[in-house]
Amino acid sequence: MSAPGHRTSGLTWAIRLLWALFLAQVAASLLVDRLPYPYALGWLPVALAGLLAVVRLRRDRRVLVDQAPPAVETLPAVTGTWTAMNSPADRVPSHHTHRYAQTFAIDIVAEGPDGRPRPAFAWFWPPARRNEAFPAFGAPILAVADATVVAARDGARDHLSRGSLPGLLYLLLIESLGRTLGGFPAVFGNHVVLDLGGGTYAAYAHLRRGSVAVRPGERVAAGQQIGRCGNSGNSTEPHLHIQLMDGPDARTAHGVPFTWHGLGVPKNGARFTAPAPEQHGRPGAGEQADRPG
Repeated sequence: MSAPGHRTSGLTWAIRLLWALFLAQVAASLLVDRLPYPYALGWLPVALAGLLAVVRLRRDRRVLVDQAPPAVETLPAVTGTWTAMNSPADRVPSHHTHRYAQTFAIDIVAEGPDGRPRPAFAWFWPPARRNEAFPAFGAPILAVADATVVAARDGARDHLSRGSLPGLLYLLLIESLGRTLGGFPAVFGNHVVLDLGGGTYAAYAHLRRGSVAVRPGERVAAGQQIGRCGNSGNSTEPHLHIQLMDGPDARTAHGVPFTWHGLGVPKNGARFTAPAPEQHGRPGAGEQADRPG
């Protein structure tokens, strides 16, 4: 899949021309006492450039989705009862961005084994909770197919939850900025990337510090535990972020659609129960399925 923007498009040239026009008139205003048109009109190129940038962004998003390869079927990365969040079954890109190949990514949170729900969002108190209060924290994370480990990180800390209004404001206004500047490792936290074969890679994010049980170059079997669910990186609570990509480096790869064997693609808010790997078939690594709608 070729990314939009590898060749400079007409829209991009138009945006550059408008900015050049704006800068030229700024320079001209320093050389003459008065421009031969109203001051407000001088901002018209900036407004048009902004409008064209929005049009280009919407076009590029559509291209990335339309040119995506067929969905790849894998096993689920967990067992037990979980709830889907930020699912590509409801919205693409699922996380409002194509950055770091997150176009078709999904977040899942665990529900308690006795039906007890995870802690609800608190408006003011408590401002944060310890990770142990969430059923997902420490849950086993499994290889979705027979694969080779290409990347593994295990040193990032698991921070407190951000499941309150003060915590969320801190995340959005302060922490997210720092993590954005820190790049991919700061956003994904502890993570593992697996080569599933056939040009497909699986990336797992926000794993628990000290739990990553694999190293680059190792072979893993479908259903093998590779780590535990944590709350590292850009995360509001313990959960698993998982995505498929067409390359080993999320900074340059594109997202690939997925479907889980026996489950499909859970919708936002859908609760699902993933059986143990031995209780259902094992799709071959890189096996393609019909693309989910």
